[in-house]
Amino acid sequence: MFTKDPILEPFKLKHLNLKNRVLSTAHEPAYSEDAKPQERYRLYHEEKAKGGMALTFMGASNVSPDSPSAFSQIYVGNDDVIPHFQAIADTIHKYDVAIMAQITHMGRRDIWASEHWLPTVAPSLRREPAHRSFPKIIEKEDIRRIQRDYREAARRCREGGLDGLELEAYSHLMDQFWSPFTNWRDDEYGGCMENRMRFSLEVLESVREGCGPDFIVGIRMVCDEMLEGGLKEEEGMEIARVIAKTGMIDFINVIKGHMDTSEGLSHVIPNMGTPVAPSLALAGRVRNETRLPVIHACRINEMATARHAIREGLLDMVGMTRAHIAEPHILKKVMAGQEDRIRPCVGAGYCIDRIYQGGEALCIHNAATGREKTMPHEIANADKKRKVVVIGAGPGGLEAARVSAERGHDVVVFEAAAQAGGQIQVAVNVDRRKELIGIVDWRLAELEHRGVAIHYNTYAEADTVLVENPDVVIVATGGLPNTSFLDSGEDLVVSSWDIMTGQVKPAKQVIMYDDNGQHPGLNCAEYLCAKDVNFELVTADRMIAQDIGGTNYPTYYKTFYEHGVTMTPNLFLKSVRRDGNKLTACFYNEYTHETVEKETEQVIVEHGTEPVDGIYFDLKENSVNRGQLDFDALIENRPQAAEFAPERGYYLFRIGDAVASRNIHGAIYDALRLCKDL
Repeated sequence: MFTKDPILEPFKLKHLNLKNRVLSTAHEPAYSEDAKPQERYRLYHEEKAKGGMALTFMGASNVSPDSPSAFSQIYVGNDDVIPHFQAIADTIHKYDVAIMAQITHMGRRDIWASEHWLPTVAPSLRREPAHRSFPKIIEKEDIRRIQRDYREAARRCREGGLDGLELEAYSHLMDQFWSPFTNWRDDEYGGCMENRMRFSLEVLESVREGCGPDFIVGIRMVCDEMLEGGLKEEEGMEIARVIAKTGMIDFINVIKGHMDTSEGLSHVIPNMGTPVAPSLALAGRVRNETRLPVIHACRINEMATARHAIREGLLDMVGMTRAHIAEPHILKKVMAGQEDRIRPCVGAGYCIDRIYQGGEALCIHNAATGREKTMPHEIANADKKRKVVVIGAGPGGLEAARVSAERGHDVVVFEAAAQAGGQIQVAVNVDRRKELIGIVDWRLAELEHRGVAIHYNTYAEADTVLVENPDVVIVATGGLPNTSFLDSGEDLVVSSWDIMTGQVKPAKQVIMYDDNGQHPGLNCAEYLCAKDVNFELVTADRMIAQDIGGTNYPTYYKTFYEHGVTMTPNLFLKSVRRDGNKLTACFYNEYTHETVEKETEQVIVEHGTEPVDGIYFDLKENSVNRGQLDFDALIENRPQAAEFAPERGYYLFRIGDAVASRNIHGAIYDALRLCKDL
C-alpha cells in the first residue's frame, strides 16, 4: 500500500536505490558526436536529471562494427567511449539520478551503406524493409565475435561508471533469432524455441563475464511482435520466464510490436489519436509471470496513467520518455505542486519522425530540448523591464508572449480572431489530431499565470500598436493559404483551410492537390475521408506525404486505402479552368513533359502560406532596426539590441509564418531564441 503519491515512492533495483518511479527509457536522439555521448548528449540528459526523474537511459549503443551508428548512435565497440561514459555519469549522479546504457547489435535493422560499409547480419536472409537491408546470413564465427563484443561493451559500461546496462531485443539481432519470422535456420540456432534462444542466452553469459555478477543488467524485449508469422505472446512470455530463471537479468523492459516497417513502428511508438498506454496490461502480465522488476514506456504521457501503472502493480518503474522530451522537469513540477504547469506531450511524433528522416530529435513545442547549450528550459529575468507588443496569438506569438513574460516584461497580445491558436485551430478539426490544442492551452495557461492580456477580435494597425509605447514589437501574424502559384484559375480553387473550417463544403467529386508534403494537406485529405468524399489526392512530389515521418504517415495511408482514395504523385498543378458546370485541372508531368487534364467538381489546394505582413511593413519604416534581425547575434545567442531606449523608438521583429511558410516548431523556435535575450 502506498502511503503517498505512488509515483514519488522510492524503489530498490538490486542494490540501486531509485528516488522515485519515473525514468526515461533508452532512445537515440541523434545527439552523439563521433559516435560518443559528448556535450550535447550530456546536457540533454542533465536537464532531465535536474527535472527530478530517478533513472535515465542512453540510447541503443552499438557493440560491433557491422552494426553501424547510422543514426548517430553511441558506439561501445572500443575503449574510447569509457571517458565519455565517466563524464556523463559523474554529471547525472550529482542530481541523485542513475544512468544506464542500452547496448545492442542491430542485425538486419541497419543501413549497410554507411560508416564501415559492412553487410548487415541476421539469422536468415530476410530483407528488412524499413532500412532496405539484405543481410548476410550470420556464421558461427560471427556469432562468437559478436558475443565477445557484447562482453567487452558490458565491461566498458561498468568501467565507465554507469549504474547498469540494458540489452535491446526488439527488432534487433537478439530477437531476430527468437522470431520465426526472421529465423529459418536448421542448425542449433534455429527451429525449436530452445535453439532460437541459444544466441541470446550465450550473449547474457558473455555480458555477465564482462560486467560481473553485481552489475545491473536488464533486457528490453519484445513479448508479442503483433506480426503474422512472428513471435506470439505465449512465446514471448515463455522467453521472459526462461531469461528470468537464469538469474542473469535484474529487470525486464516490455515492448509489444515490430519495427521492421513504418506501419509496425507507428504502433510500437503510437502518436496522438491512439489510446494511452496500449501495452500496459501486457507489461503487467510479464511482471506477474517472471516476478522480476518490470519497466515499460508506450504513450504514458501524463501523470494519471503513470500513477495507475504503479498503484495497480502493473509496473515497478514508468517510462515517460517522449513526455520528458516535451517537459524535462515533470517530477520537479509534481513535487512543487505545479503539476498543472507541466508542458504536455501532445503525441505529434515530431521528435521520432525527425530521426527517421535523418535529423535529430526535436519536440514540436519545446524548442529548448536538444539545444540545451544555447536554449533555456527555464527563462531568466531580464535586467530591465520593457514593454513588448505581440501581434498574433498562434503558436509563435504565444511563445513570444510567454518567454517575454517569463523575462519579466510587460506584455500585450493582439489577436484578430476570436480565439488563440492560429493554424492549430484548423488542424484540430480532424478528430485524431485534437491533442495539438495542448500546445495552445498550455501557453494560454502560462500567460494567465503571468497576467498577460490577450486582446481578441482586434485587428492591430499601426496606431493600435504605437499607443502602447512599445520597446519591442513582434509580428507573429502567420500566413494565409497560398494559391498564387497557379498560372490561371486561382479564383476557381478553394484552400484546405476553406474546407476544414467549414467555410466551403466539399463537393461530391474532388481533386485534393498537395504541394506541401507536410501535415496540412494530409490533414485535409483525412478530413475529406471522414466526410465520405470521393476524391483523388494529387501531389507534385514523388510520393504522398513525402515530408511526414515514419510514425505518422502510416496512419494517413491506412485511412486513404480504407476509403478508396486514388493517390497520384509527380503532377504539378498549373492551372484550372471552368468547362460548363465542371472544372478542368491542368497538370504537368516533368518526367514525360506531358500535360494531364482531370475533370472534377472542386479543386482543393494546399501550397503552404503567404505571410500576412501588412502590419510589419506599416511599422517597419519607423522602427529602430527597420525590422531586421542581427543574424550574428541570433546565432551567437546575444541580444538583438545592446540597449533599448524609449527616445530611440521601438525594435520590430517578425517570426514564424509571418516571415515564410514553415511549421509549428519553426515558429516556436523563432520566438524562443529571439525573446530569451530581450
